[in-house]
Amino acid sequence: MKKLNIAVLVSGGGTNLQALIDNEIAENAQSEGCPYHIVCVISSTKNAYALERAHNANIPTEIASPFSVMGETAARQATMEQKRIATSDRILELCKSYDADAIVLAGYLSVLTGKIVSEYKNKIINLHPALLPKFGGVGMWGHNVHEAVLAAGEKESGCTIHLVDDGCDTGKILIQKRVPVMPDDTPDSLYARIAPNEHEAIIEGVKWLAENV
Repeated sequence: MKKLNIAVLVSGGGTNLQALIDNEIAENAQSEGCPYHIVCVISSTKNAYALERAHNANIPTEIASPFSVMGETAARQATMEQKRIATSDRILELCKSYDADAIVLAGYLSVLTGKIVSEYKNKIINLHPALLPKFGGVGMWGHNVHEAVLAAGEKESGCTIHLVDDGCDTGKILIQKRVPVMPDDTPDSLYARIAPNEHEAIIEGVKWLAENV
């Protein structure tokens, strides 16, 4: 069976990346093996701990930020859209250079746009820390999402794996995991309840890609 080569995009601590790494190692120790292989990790910031996790697993890493792609002066003068296009085009180059069949956004805090979305159509998934279509869109990431869920008085939350399209958190929903919201929840306690479900969901999402790409 041909493995699905995936590029994983990150911005922070990389706990979901670690779940994918650990699962790949565990399944490769079994007779059937793992259906995917992480060929590279691409970070939007040079200080992301996710890069350390990749290094520890001997996975190649790359940085793709407006400053690394455009240079400091040009990046400071560019619009948000110009920065997103330049970064997305660089990520596309990197994914092709590593022969990535699909792309996994695992806590990636920017928005892909332009050619990469069309060239990898139906081959990019994103993990979102809420039950889309609620609490999605620009600015809805990390604790911002959990704060919004609590402020809205929601009775449940969770996470969503969806395909990436030209919008922001608007692609087809593939997987959702639900958890209850407790009366005394804080953003931290809600995140702690959702996190294990994120790890399960992102592995299921990559396996969906392996079956469908």
